[in-house]
Amino acid sequence: MTESYEEKVALVTGGASGIGRATALAFAQRGAKVVVADLVAKGGEETVRMIKEAGGTSIFFQADVSKSQDALAMVRKTVETYGHLDCAFNNAGVGIPGSTVDCAEEDWDRILQINLKGVWLCMKYEIPQMLKQGSGSIVNTASAGGLIGTPGLAAYTASKHGVVGLTKTAALEYVQQGIRINAVCPGSVMTPMVKSSIDAFPDLEKILLSKHPMGRFARSEEIADAVLWLCSDGASYVTGIALSVDGGVVAQ
Repeated sequence: MTESYEEKVALVTGGASGIGRATALAFAQRGAKVVVADLVAKGGEETVRMIKEAGGTSIFFQADVSKSQDALAMVRKTVETYGHLDCAFNNAGVGIPGSTVDCAEEDWDRILQINLKGVWLCMKYEIPQMLKQGSGSIVNTASAGGLIGTPGLAAYTASKHGVVGLTKTAALEYVQQGIRINAVCPGSVMTPMVKSSIDAFPDLEKILLSKHPMGRFARSEEIADAVLWLCSDGASYVTGIALSVDGGVVAQ
């Protein structure tokens, strides 16, 4: 991926670590002005520091994407600061283990609020700005678990299936108005969230690796490359897809 994002403005939610941080850095390295949004201020500010130290342009905005006022304020701050919004990566998410029966109701609610409602709220306010501009590209983080069943992750899997369906619907709604909307579906990536799950359940790493034909976890940078391609002119005829970046998981 070598396309320049000079003069472009990118918004990345969940930018404090993992895939979000890698994608924010990748946008900045290619010339974009980047708004890093996250509920975790320390990590988000660290991402901004990394961008600036590498010569890029970035600000941090603290936001809980499951709250309408935060999602709206985040988009407004982006436009107030940089004038427009060209690329949005709606990536903020959480994962809590739990089967269909064992999942606690509060965990179900939290996961659906952040993973699905959060993506909807972000698009609710990103799309009107892109309509004003007549262009824009949105990528939502779904998961390989949004394309297949994932035993033991009932709420997470439901939320990510929801993201895929929402992405396809929104893509069709705005396909003729200059906006492209896609989802990226990673397999297992060694992010802080995955690492904390493995630390809590030591057998999980072996289980996860057994489901990946490539026999390894993805690097966050590999997902970032897919996101930047989906936002690029090279993907100008691509909308409404759920792009698997999963080492072969859903091919089985």
